[in-house]
Amino acid sequence: MAHIRIALSQFRPTKGEYAENVARIGAVLTQAAHLDPKPDLVVFPETATSGYFVEGGVKELAVTAGTLARDLAAAYQGPAIDVVVGFYERFQNHIYNSALYVTLGSKKPEVRHVHRKVFLPTYGVFDEERFVDRGQDGVRSFETGWGGKAAILICEDAWHSLAATVAALEGAQLVIVPSASPARGLGEVEDCEGESLPASVIRWERIVRGIAEEHGVFVALANLVGFEGGKGFPGASAVIDPTGRVLARGPLFEEALLTADIDLDSLTTARSDSPLLADLQSALPVLTRSLSGDKQTQKVRFDPETNGIPAHGAPRTAHVDVVAHRVPDDDPLGIDPELTRRWLVSFLKDEVVRRRGFTKGLVGLSGGVDSALTAFLAAEALGKENVTGVRMPYRTSSPESLAHAQLVIDKLGIPAVTVDISDAVDGYLKQIGDADPHRLGNVMARERMIVLFDLSAKYKALPLGTSNKSERLLGYFTWHGDDAPPVNPLGDLFKTQVWALARHVGVPEEIVAKPATADLIKGQTDEGDLGVSYLNADRILYHLIRGEESRGFTKEEVEIVRKRLDSTHWKRRLPTVAVLSQTAIGEFYLRPVDY
Repeated sequence: MAHIRIALSQFRPTKGEYAENVARIGAVLTQAAHLDPKPDLVVFPETATSGYFVEGGVKELAVTAGTLARDLAAAYQGPAIDVVVGFYERFQNHIYNSALYVTLGSKKPEVRHVHRKVFLPTYGVFDEERFVDRGQDGVRSFETGWGGKAAILICEDAWHSLAATVAALEGAQLVIVPSASPARGLGEVEDCEGESLPASVIRWERIVRGIAEEHGVFVALANLVGFEGGKGFPGASAVIDPTGRVLARGPLFEEALLTADIDLDSLTTARSDSPLLADLQSALPVLTRSLSGDKQTQKVRFDPETNGIPAHGAPRTAHVDVVAHRVPDDDPLGIDPELTRRWLVSFLKDEVVRRRGFTKGLVGLSGGVDSALTAFLAAEALGKENVTGVRMPYRTSSPESLAHAQLVIDKLGIPAVTVDISDAVDGYLKQIGDADPHRLGNVMARERMIVLFDLSAKYKALPLGTSNKSERLLGYFTWHGDDAPPVNPLGDLFKTQVWALARHVGVPEEIVAKPATADLIKGQTDEGDLGVSYLNADRILYHLIRGEESRGFTKEEVEIVRKRLDSTHWKRRLPTVAVLSQTAIGEFYLRPVDY
């Protein structure tokens, strides 16, 4: 069959619910089977049956390939169709991150291949090798139900050029890449066909386009969507032709069934125009000869000099100017605000509604830019009628703070509640006595969290966090106070990035432009407390947390930021618990909060 239709399912699994996910996969397959023309192959992402970050939960969620094939066959009633599904697999008393290739539609499902992930990432947000075993069967091509040959590379497998090379040398015409790679990177976005993409998505496309172009193969990249513990899977699945051209690309952060028609005969033209695979097949014995180790100690051979005039007798060349142009450094904290807005709105939809089952949210409106931005994002994600703005003044609070909070309430048209915390705070401090300004501020911050969590129970609404990355890194917040809400859309945005995004979404300029203040003490400002401007602190932090030297700042500024960063790490962690058993929470008993 020269012409085949591929469908890629950008799938959002319900985390930890194998049966529910298989049922939904069956529903997607049934939907695909009703397309005209019907796809010959439907590809689901890595770990589609469970979600990716299940950590210790893999022992409960892993199934045999035969079990998954049986369950898929039961969930799908339709004509013959090839399916690829990523799952955690039990095989010979081991657990693997695997992908099943099966033909459904006959009386009994026909398992054509199981690929077990070879490269298990253990860096950044990944810790795969702790929970699953490395695949020992390497990369193989196999016969498909549509008559061609395919190979599967799961996520990081595709990042290692040798894996794709083996697939091509084995005769694969189509390389299938199921992936569950969280989106990362707002500062290096490029515009692709009118749409900005996260930096990690752009890099992924470069990888798969390189595989296709170098080896003369089609590539089908199927990505998860949805959020798991704040880590967002971006979608943007793609089908690449053997010249490296993107035939189709899925949307960002949303479920979709992406289809593309490919012509296997075009492989002939591509491989003829760029015979890199043929060259590789010819040169492979030469390239691999040194891997045997037989010639590792041999020196390179070369012929001695021949008769002629020594080169040193030739006239010298004229002076050559040395030119070194530096490419101007981009702002490392620059973001694409529209991409960021879409990202965070999708995050709130997933984490509040889909993961935690709430339809409503609460935002404590202080009159500052952080809470205003959170309210704007929440109103878009949940609907303005489902977001309640809560003003919680103390008797010394600035009238401007109340007015600016009301400005947000009026502009968004959201319901609002005002709770004066003065009596509660003063009543407590009257009993304890000797309240210095620092303790007073902490009591106020924690009292506001009491209000928000109590209103959460009353209104069945989830409190939404408003702390930004600068505050969190500098420790400029009250522990179990303003950083307590369980979902925070701004926690990975520096203050200067918050300002940029706030202006983009329409937060009133008088709120964005005013000096940042916690408004716990009269006349207080953040930058006055910190001793360094956010403009400088953000850039110093950017370099410090990357292990780089901060240039262009005074030694005093760098030391202020470094000291606050190093001395407040405890505030960014859960309480330290003495580990006494082999089931200690967070050490051995590993379940993400939303598992």
